[in-house]
Amino acid sequence: MAPKVLVSDKLSETAVQIFRDRGIDVTFEPNLGKDKDALLAAIKDYDGLAIRSATKVTAKLLEAADNLKVVARAGIGVDNVEIPAASKKGVIVMNTPFGNMITTAEHAIAMMFSVARQIPEASASTQAGKWEKSKFMGVELTNKTLGVIGAGNIGGIVCERAVGLKMKVVAYDPFLSDERAAILGVTKVELDELFARADFISLHVPLTDKTRMIINADAITKMKDGVRIINCARGGLVDEAALADALKAGKVAGAAFDVFEVEPAKDSPLFNLPNVVCTPHLGASTTEAQENVALQVAEQMSDYLLTGAVTNALNMPSVTAEEAKVMGPWIKLAEHLGTFVGQLTDEPVKAINILYNGNVATMNTDALNAAAVAGLMKVANPDVNMVSAPVIAKERGVNISTTTQEKSGVFDGYIKLTVVTETRERSIAGTVFSDGKPRFIQIKGITIDAEIGEHMLYTTNNDVPGIIGTLGKTLGEHDVNIANFTLGRSEESKNAIALLYLDAPIPVSTLADLKETGLFEQVRPLQFSVT
Repeated sequence: MAPKVLVSDKLSETAVQIFRDRGIDVTFEPNLGKDKDALLAAIKDYDGLAIRSATKVTAKLLEAADNLKVVARAGIGVDNVEIPAASKKGVIVMNTPFGNMITTAEHAIAMMFSVARQIPEASASTQAGKWEKSKFMGVELTNKTLGVIGAGNIGGIVCERAVGLKMKVVAYDPFLSDERAAILGVTKVELDELFARADFISLHVPLTDKTRMIINADAITKMKDGVRIINCARGGLVDEAALADALKAGKVAGAAFDVFEVEPAKDSPLFNLPNVVCTPHLGASTTEAQENVALQVAEQMSDYLLTGAVTNALNMPSVTAEEAKVMGPWIKLAEHLGTFVGQLTDEPVKAINILYNGNVATMNTDALNAAAVAGLMKVANPDVNMVSAPVIAKERGVNISTTTQEKSGVFDGYIKLTVVTETRERSIAGTVFSDGKPRFIQIKGITIDAEIGEHMLYTTNNDVPGIIGTLGKTLGEHDVNIANFTLGRSEESKNAIALLYLDAPIPVSTLADLKETGLFEQVRPLQFSVT
């Protein structure tokens, strides 16, 4: 029997035809995603679900999807898919991360032109029968400095386009290497320097805890008078109220926004202000981009349903079904190793070295490499997956090397990940026990045996008395329960580490109290995806 796919959002007829041509039984109901009850009743019959943004793939929907094997989003954003619920259900979630990069970058450039020359306001004035030529005095882009926050896929294209416009480009991106910056023709700077130098600022980062409100009132005070700010990335990166105040005060000369803190944006502090250009999240809205992602999603879903090949999966590695049975725990371990180092690394990564020892050395190391790199890069960019991570790392000039060894030591196999930056190396090793659970077995060359949990605390210190007591007492005073506690040291009175598995996220106040003791060199909260 042919696999059955439901297309519940608008998708091009060409994409739908790809399903038919490849022997897929496809149902095209482009408005079904807006009817939750009808979709809930229909989903049980389908092996695949192709969506855009209108369909909400909730835990309730997944529970009713008895046959569902794959959900594929035509586009990059999957905020409308409950991925943890899909993973528990065994449903693969795919996206198309590269189909709309050029379109979104071009929109940012168009918005920059619009705010530089006040084009929307001038157009409205002229069509109203006015001729206010002197009112709309603009500025040239040539020789101006553009500050790009986030020089990844889309930000990198913006950099290239701006250099072509004869702009001077400075970029802030912790993962931007010197080599990649040279290729793009930009100057790599810290964020405060970007604020001080830029005539225009364009944001191209995901919304994370680190980037939320990256432009706020304090940041604006560090900027040039007359700066213009463009956001075609994510709502919530800019404090809209603070920006509105700066626009009214004349500190900021203009702004162009395609995304907002609350969408659909019915009301925003930026609305109805002079020289503010607003569009309704049009970054990916071109015929070419919509067609590209639609065709990609049809090909990816067909490949998986007909051959088992997995491409651009967000919750599963690109491995065969046979490999996945054996490699699943090792792939999760590789991701955990990358995530650990990623949460401790705040500077550009120059090289990633991965050692495979023993039985794991005979597995699909390409998939394991991708899992480790994705774990590292997801810390800064949650949109990265196992397919896109190696591509992005290569673009940024990160050298990835792999070494395999026959079994050595007490473990049948282990993985050791070493990350190299300009100033230091960080290494961590782990293995998979017979129960299938990944474990950390070495950090900084110090032997440990640590169970991995969702919420963890990592500390480093000189090996002196009182560390265990301080950790236990401080966490106890803040009602933080310790599920597991692992210690290690290089040698007596030298370097020591502690890794605590906690039942819940550690409060900021607890971290502050630990730091104030003066006993610790590092106190870092860690988060891991263990589902």
